[in-house]
Amino acid sequence: MAGLQAGSPTPVDLTVHSQSRVLAVRFSDGASFRIPFELMRVYSPSADVQGHGPGQEVLQTGKREVTLTGLEPIGNYAVQPAFSDGHDTGIYSWDYLYFLGSKQNELWADYLARLETAGVDRDAPMPGKAGAACGSH
Repeated sequence: MAGLQAGSPTPVDLTVHSQSRVLAVRFSDGASFRIPFELMRVYSPSADVQGHGPGQEVLQTGKREVTLTGLEPIGNYAVQPAFSDGHDTGIYSWDYLYFLGSKQNELWADYLARLETAGVDRDAPMPGKAGAACGSH
């Protein structure tokens, strides 16, 4: 199993660029993306961010300066990043990394619209999240 979908592109190169805070990914189909750490963090596939069902998503703020402190392989289908804000529970399948890379413009626009709707600044600290963890994990 290369990604989660049979025949889907797989990374042939992953490079962490700490200074510019992007993950460069080149895929087997020739596509390549520079995925900002902030985008990865605000769209983490973890339950802490996505919730446990529709409508339970947690809008992420204060992640502009987040960095990667680790990037561990998960089998041959994903990676698990550790972020400087302590978040380390998201597992990013190859398919999900491809999605983040290929849909960056739409995802940024959606994120900024959700911030505006919520009346929250992108750089505002996360409310009441100091030391909080998802109770089901």
